[in-house]
Amino acid sequence: MRRIVALRALGLGDFLTAVPALRALQPHGDVIVAAPRMLAPLAALAGVSLVHAGELESLPAELSGADLLVNLHGRGPQSHRIALAAAPRRLLAFAHPDVPETAGLPASREDEHEVARWCRLLREAGMPADPGLLRLPRPGLPEPAWARGATLVHPGAASAARRWPAERFASVARSEAAAGRTVVVTGGPHERALATEVAAAAGLPQRALLAGRTGLAQLAALVAHAGRTVCGDTGVAHLATAFGTPSVVLFGPTPPDAWGPPGAPAPHRVLWAGLRGDPHARRPDAGLLRIETDDVLAELAGLP
Repeated sequence: MRRIVALRALGLGDFLTAVPALRALQPHGDVIVAAPRMLAPLAALAGVSLVHAGELESLPAELSGADLLVNLHGRGPQSHRIALAAAPRRLLAFAHPDVPETAGLPASREDEHEVARWCRLLREAGMPADPGLLRLPRPGLPEPAWARGATLVHPGAASAARRWPAERFASVARSEAAAGRTVVVTGGPHERALATEVAAAAGLPQRALLAGRTGLAQLAALVAHAGRTVCGDTGVAHLATAFGTPSVVLFGPTPPDAWGPPGAPAPHRVLWAGLRGDPHARRPDAGLLRIETDDVLAELAGLP
């Protein structure tokens, strides 16, 4: 059996947007994704194995000499050189002028959705790839039984530019609770303070504050079994897409046609003011701030 390595040593949302490409590789050999070890639960759901790799770090020796190494990490040149250093028999990547070994390979484009980008790379290499194959099976790890069907509010994001104000998230959470829905607030360990602020301002019970108390497997289970999700442009939005959980996703500096649910199919709703900005800025994006609480509540009212 051919050994195929897919380099995608990035974060949660990055991994989930690569799932259709990973699936397209599976008929061609045993697929190993080189990615952070914390993503292993999702790799298992996608049907691939995972070997830990850090962002733009040399690949482990066990990944050397693959029959095919597919660079799903980026458009180069740094990631291309890391891939070539692993001495694969064949490299599939986007062409980059600074890496002669990629001459004649598919050209990258600026205006593609992240999911479509990697599927096109494979299609141009003769491997059919369907960008619609984003769904993952629900994880078996049980979430707290009382949280099943809850509205999951996730106020955090990797950068301040993509964080909607805490008081607006709190208003949404308060409204959902007033409508008789169970509400939970999630986040990573470093987002505990933000989530605490949201939960307290919404008047939620202590058990609703789950930020910092779940690993990725449990967070995935919470999203998979939630009734609906409200979040910014972050990994939880991609989990909602993967599990088909109804969601309202708030976009700021980055347009949803680059990273949102492809085509925004039901049951997902996206809100975007139409303004682009710096996704790494240290303050909330001006476009994101144009989204009001009532806008989110209106979209929630239209969810199944």
